[in-house]
This record gives sequence, structure tokens and C-alpha cells, in this order.
Amino acid sequence: MVELTLEEDRAAVARLGRSEAEQRLLLSEPDLDLINAAILLRRPLLVTGKPGSGKSSLAYAIARELSLGPVLHWSITSRTGVKEGLYGYDALGRLEETNLRRIMGADTAPDLGEYIRLGPLGTALLPQKHPRVLLIDELDKSDLDLPNDLLHVFENGEFEIEEVVRQRGTDSVEVGVTGQPTPVTVHGGLVRCNAFPIVVLTDNGERDFSAAFLRRCVRLKLADPDRDRLVGIVEAHLGEEGVRTGRTLIEDFLVKRRAGTVATDQLLGAVYLAIAAKLGGTDRAELADRIMAPLDQVG
Repeated sequence: MVELTLEEDRAAVARLGRSEAEQRLLLSEPDLDLINAAILLRRPLLVTGKPGSGKSSLAYAIARELSLGPVLHWSITSRTGVKEGLYGYDALGRLEETNLRRIMGADTAPDLGEYIRLGPLGTALLPQKHPRVLLIDELDKSDLDLPNDLLHVFENGEFEIEEVVRQRGTDSVEVGVTGQPTPVTVHGGLVRCNAFPIVVLTDNGERDFSAAFLRRCVRLKLADPDRDRLVGIVEAHLGEEGVRTGRTLIEDFLVKRRAGTVATDQLLGAVYLAIAAKLGGTDRAELADRIMAPLDQVG
């Protein structure tokens, strides 16, 4: 069972157990201990592993297990900067509205907050009773500066909305928020968390991170599932029928994995099709073979 309590500083202390959500990933006890350590230490959890090993799914499992609401998902590219995750400001849209009002004879500028929207990272840092789960996906695709910029934000647990700070005389502004229709009020342009978010960073191994970054994270490597774990994963997702139907496909998957990179979700897709209705005469063995084609083979 999971126990979720709050300390006086209102930061979450959680214990992640082996619920149905975790059974789908079939995490080992050492894996669970590392996840709980990251939560207790309020450090980002850096999860590495091959495609399909369940890195991203882990964030959703934590959110379900601890009843922390929808996961805040931030996908990273080589052009992503930390400000993009914190908030966005539509300066052009506000300028156009200001000019339109002047043409119409109005002497008031549009509300600044209507053109500001907090991103996934900024939303995770809002002051809330319970922490949010933030998934920062494929961090290894980022530029060199983003990981250290993220650590600076996490260590402070706060950030300023520069456009609000510069607008003197503004005590509070209502701004948009990722994942919800209603705005939130920001006082003095400062967003400061009182419950440190549970941050899951995924890494596909496309680059190396600095020692300074790594020592501030709790690192978890998800190993390739063996035969027994694959059977358990298939059973968790597709039931006993999936196991009965997928025995041969699991063996084929293991053979393919020795020759190249294949993802567990490719296996699940092949098993699902094997137990589904007939597909218009398509040869299922051939279709399964194509679905489970190694990801590192071209053509």
C-alpha cells in the first residue's frame, strides 16, 4: 500500500508501492527504493533505458498511485529553452489588441495576464497542497544549457514572470495554466512552490550530462525485461488470453532483441493484433514480424 503524508513545510513524502499501476511496469524492489528516494529527497528522477522500457510510463504510474492528478508533460527538442517550460508571453497578440483599442477610441490597455500562460514546468511550481508530477521527456535531446538551467529552477523552487515584474504597480495578475481552463492568480510576478514537484526526466542515452547535473539527480536505469517479465507485462496489459496467444511472439521478440533494438510496446502491439478480429485476410505472422522489426535497422 502507498502512504502519502505531508510534513510541516507541506512538501510531499510518499511511499510508492506495488499497485496495479506498478505491476504493469513490473518494477523491482531496488527500482521502487530509488523512486521513493527521489521523492523523499526532492530530487529529479533521471530514468534511462531503451525505447519501450517504460520510462515515460513511470511518471503516469507515480501520479496514479499517489493520486496526484494529471501528469504535466513537457517534450524536449534541441531548441527548447527553460523559459518555454516556465511560461509563454504573447507580446505580439497584446500589441495588436492595444492598437485595435486605440483605433476604437479606448484608452485602456488589455490585461497583461490574458497574454501569459504557464508552461508545464511553471505549472508544476505553483503553490499547491500536494505536488504535481512533471514528466520532462527526452532530456538528452536538449542543448547544453537546459539541464543546468533546470537545476537552478528546481533548487530555488521559484521563478519570476519578467513581464509582470516590469509592470510596476501590479500586485496580482491572473494567468493561464497548462492543463486547466481556469486561470490562477500570481502575486508580484513571483511563482513559488510549497510542495516540490515529483520530476521524472527520461534519457535515451543520446548525450552525456555533466557531473554537476548527475549528482543532483537520482538515477534509475530500467533494464530490458527478461522472458518472465515480458510474460508479466503482456498479462498485465492483455490478460491471460494475451499470454496464451503471445507465447510464440514473446520468443520471437527475444530473438529479435538479440539482433537489434526492439521496444516492449512493439511486442504488445503484435500480441494485441494476434488476439483481435481478422484483419481482412492480412497474414498475421508477416504483420507481427513487420511490427516487431528492429528499430535500428533501416528499410
